[in-house]
Amino acid sequence: MQKITILIHCEDQKAIIASVTNYIASKDGNIIYLDQHVDADENVFFMRLECEFSAKNWNLESLKNDFETQLATPFKMFWEMYTQEEKPKMALFVSKYDHCLYDILGRYSAGELPLEIPVIISNHEDLKPIAERFSIPFHHVPFTKEIKEEGELAQLDLLQHYKIDFIVLARYMQIITPNLIAKYRNKIINIHHSFLPAFPGAKPYHSAFKRGVKIIGATSHYVTEGLDEGPIIEQDIARVSHSLSIEDFIMKGRDLERLVLARAIKLHAEHKTMVYDNKTVVFS
Repeated sequence: MQKITILIHCEDQKAIIASVTNYIASKDGNIIYLDQHVDADENVFFMRLECEFSAKNWNLESLKNDFETQLATPFKMFWEMYTQEEKPKMALFVSKYDHCLYDILGRYSAGELPLEIPVIISNHEDLKPIAERFSIPFHHVPFTKEIKEEGELAQLDLLQHYKIDFIVLARYMQIITPNLIAKYRNKIINIHHSFLPAFPGAKPYHSAFKRGVKIIGATSHYVTEGLDEGPIIEQDIARVSHSLSIEDFIMKGRDLERLVLARAIKLHAEHKTMVYDNKTVVFS
């Protein structure tokens, strides 16, 4: 049995769902999951399907070509098709903070994430021992304003060498270059606290603590050239009170960052996110 996932978006119009489901049935396929959403304001239709096909006479390229002819062209669809066997290759970008890195690698080792991690790239050497502990190649790529062009070229070479499908910034403390963003459009995932824009700067938890905030949170989003303004994938919050210290705030914040980033990675790897007009449709 061959399982595939299909993502579709196009202008909302009559008979899309019926046409797609009838097409799958005509190919002796069985739909095991279907979810759809219509953005009424933009008149855009979104759909995600998981299907099973008999292994007999299976040919993915033939199915893709036929799907394009029979459905995508008449409905003017933007679409993607993936097999369950295809595990996307994810590169981790890190700096000195290790909490997200440990969490991701722990989940990866436990088989919780449907992906491969061929490489870890960092602008510092500090986390190399962690990569070695998990037997993942680690590459130190210095990156500052003075040498950012050289750094970008080195990053792109490594990403191409390891055939990377998407990138996760696991508390990588450098701004991603526009060229890299363009090459991995909606394929770079970032994580940060949710105090922005109220509490910017190097010590947001300290600023929030002084204001007596009652909730803290974390946001994971796709990276765009607008700093921290990309389409949001996942968020979560925790309540806090006057009885907690700044250290408690930071600990709770890091716990949220771990959890929210892991959810976002899994959603992306399972092809459950679709980006449109700088926002996401996230399927269950």
